[in-house]
Amino acid sequence: MNGPGRFNLDEGARDIAGLIVAGKRICLTTHVNPDGDGLGSEVAMVHLLRALGATVHITNPSPTPPRFEFLFAELPDADRSQHAVKELRRADLIIVLDIADLGRLGALGATVKERGVPVICIDHHLSPGTLPDGPRFVDATAAATGELIVLLAHQLGWAIPPAAAHALYVALVTDTGGFRFSNTRPRTLRAAADLLELGVNPEQVYLDVYAGAPAGRPRLLAEVLQTLVVEDELGLAWVTVPPGAIERHGVESDDLDGVVEHARSVRGVRLALLFREMSGQRVKVSFRSVGNVDVSELARQFGGGGHSKASGAAIPGTLADVQGTVLDASRTFLGGASS
Repeated sequence: MNGPGRFNLDEGARDIAGLIVAGKRICLTTHVNPDGDGLGSEVAMVHLLRALGATVHITNPSPTPPRFEFLFAELPDADRSQHAVKELRRADLIIVLDIADLGRLGALGATVKERGVPVICIDHHLSPGTLPDGPRFVDATAAATGELIVLLAHQLGWAIPPAAAHALYVALVTDTGGFRFSNTRPRTLRAAADLLELGVNPEQVYLDVYAGAPAGRPRLLAEVLQTLVVEDELGLAWVTVPPGAIERHGVESDDLDGVVEHARSVRGVRLALLFREMSGQRVKVSFRSVGNVDVSELARQFGGGGHSKASGAAIPGTLADVQGTVLDASRTFLGGASS
């Protein structure tokens, strides 16, 4: 590694190039509940690797959220997630995108570990990593995994076809909040500019990602925002998804994307939280921050992780118990974090 969260990218690119040859069966996978960065990166890699003659399929532990199904319009045969274990057991090479920890692969983690083939990791999260051995193209200073794939393609001389460019732009837009978040750096915008020069239509990306919400989404947002609580003295705010609200409004959990940003937008807030009940007596907590508050440190206290400004954790317990524990820890955390 070249410092915290960064590997030797030149060496990683060379090692990746040495493994990707025509005729190989390659499986791509990403974390449970895949997002725009993970899925956009996967779709782009399908286009890139098939152009090199490889047989490539996507094998995810969770279904694609409806709002991102447009990414597969030109790849009707690419997603084999329903047969993920079978495909992984036949793979010559596995590429894990947007995570470095085996546990984030859910039920597929054991299959990836036991397969015994090289596992490439392309990721932008700060994590020690627990994946099986293989080349690493990891840099926690990148805004998105899609940004790293643009860099990898440039380093290896891979042409980026229009469909791959579109998918990579989706990855960048979603993980930077439309280039609003602090992870947006000069090279992020340079990568975006490169994709625009390849013909990406930014308005179409907006329409694909943000303008296809069901009517239930704004109704869900209105109900969740009614739960907003703000503790001005600490700069703490949180919202809660009422039990049954997702089902009542006929939407998916993915339709909560961005809701916690409304709590973060309140003047003076340094730490914003969203609580949502999950199956299996667990509660999903989304952590967002402003300024120098590193929420990845807080999320790790609960077995989660992510970025300094955006992290998450799935915590066992009832909604009331998890809220009480996390809010107490958040108050203590903010008390020790200077504004």
